[in-house]
Amino acid sequence: MAISQYIKEIGRGPRGSKPLTREQAADLFGQVLDGSVTDLEIGAFCLAMRIKGETPEEMCGFLDATHQRLAKLPATSRATIVLPSYNGARKLPVLTPLLALLLAREGLPVLLHGMRTEARRVLASDVLEALDIKALAAPEIIANGQVAHIHTQHMHPGLARLLAVRQVVGLRNPGHSVVKLMNPCAGPAVVVTAYTHPEYLDMLHATFTSMGMTALLSRGLEGEVATDPRRTPRYDAFLAGQHRLLEEQQPGTAAEVPGLPTEIDVATTAEYTRQVLAGALPVPPALARQVEHILQVAAQTS
Repeated sequence: MAISQYIKEIGRGPRGSKPLTREQAADLFGQVLDGSVTDLEIGAFCLAMRIKGETPEEMCGFLDATHQRLAKLPATSRATIVLPSYNGARKLPVLTPLLALLLAREGLPVLLHGMRTEARRVLASDVLEALDIKALAAPEIIANGQVAHIHTQHMHPGLARLLAVRQVVGLRNPGHSVVKLMNPCAGPAVVVTAYTHPEYLDMLHATFTSMGMTALLSRGLEGEVATDPRRTPRYDAFLAGQHRLLEEQQPGTAAEVPGLPTEIDVATTAEYTRQVLAGALPVPPALARQVEHILQVAAQTS
């Protein structure tokens, strides 16, 4: 079926649009990833889905198409911790590199993947580069206790191309949800992901359950998966699709986080990360709690 037929279904506005089946969504998204549709059709798809919103069945179909096409990282002896990072710093420093390095210190292989989708944001990959952790040029095995990061382009060029549409139209599209949920590993992995708006919670629960994925879900910080260092959010775990509530959201917001810089530039964030890892500054308690939950899920993943 041509993509125009799908656009007719999803492009009739919030009241007139119809959801796609999982199979239809996989076919549509596969054509988009393969580059077999025009730029005009991609724009129509992105805008239609932005207005309609994704159903769990559609998200599963989008992930099916993505997983079939990804260049995946080889399996490791321990579950790889997957940290998608596509938003970067806006008001607070990006703490995803610190989260990655804290997990690696526990002996886990950690993959951070991402790319720039908005101008003038400090990305987690920028901070890792400043810490002398170079980006991978292609998927490769990650050693236990190692952090690796890779540009989305090297996992699938069509997916990177879809994400870049945001810089043209100014709006996110289903690709931005897909990259935060996908598993780019051939072996066992824990996908650490986050949501910003509470209305996405039910959709994410249904998606992880249907996909049979292993993941840790919580509220993130400005679109990043690292938790807000001022708060302890709710944590939901999924073990091969089976849901388990690990912790309810804790009330209150810390007035300050010791040592957390007010500047968000690369050099300042990298230096803060170094000092925390060296023990010169404390690990933010909320981030330490997130590490504990990830370790708990990883220990049950094989």
